[in-house]
Amino acid sequence: MKRRIIEIDQDKCNGCGACAAACHEGAIAMVDGKAKLMRDDYCDGLGDCLPACPTGAITFVEREAAAYNEQAVLANKQKKMQQEGMRLHGGCPGTRMKMIQHAETSGVEMASAQAQSRLSQWPVQIKLVPVNAPYFDGARLLIAADCTAYAYAAFHERFIKGHITLVGCPKLDSVDYSDKLTEIIRNNDIQSVTIVRMEVPCCGGLEHAAKIALQQSGKFIPWQVVTISTDGRILE
Repeated sequence: MKRRIIEIDQDKCNGCGACAAACHEGAIAMVDGKAKLMRDDYCDGLGDCLPACPTGAITFVEREAAAYNEQAVLANKQKKMQQEGMRLHGGCPGTRMKMIQHAETSGVEMASAQAQSRLSQWPVQIKLVPVNAPYFDGARLLIAADCTAYAYAAFHERFIKGHITLVGCPKLDSVDYSDKLTEIIRNNDIQSVTIVRMEVPCCGGLEHAAKIALQQSGKFIPWQVVTISTDGRILE
């Protein structure tokens, strides 16, 4: 797959090791006095190493690279920490996978209490969610633009309830989600896909990525697109 990944200019690298220390995934190591990207699938493309480099030797490039493999990264961290006599109790809390169950409330209770969250899994960001997460089995998939939940007041009840939720913004993330969405749809028993986007043109990138993923998956899955106005209405 083609994705954003770091590149290290060996001529500019002064061998300080700051980038290797800043890389939480262990993708960078010092080899013969120079920083080197050891494995493509360890690099998440977020660039924590960039500001750490004093010589500007690290940049982003778009090239063919293996997909980021969070499970491999965690396994590598576990191995290193065990060698040091420590134990890793999971990764970053923001990326740790879990399923969420909420107690059901009656209509009367809902009317008198705070609205209930309908989110059933974590994480929700397209970039962070594991491709083969168990909650994708038999899932009704919701692919939503970040802003939709802020614009539409009843988003949890209308869209998140009963769905596995993925959110993203192609304009802010500057990535093409289609490859990862294709993997998710192709490798799991997805029952349906609902795409919720804002009316603004930049949201077309999310809709396009989802449609490409449906086509590339080779599956015939019911899907729909819902557009939300900037003043919080569902547009027909």
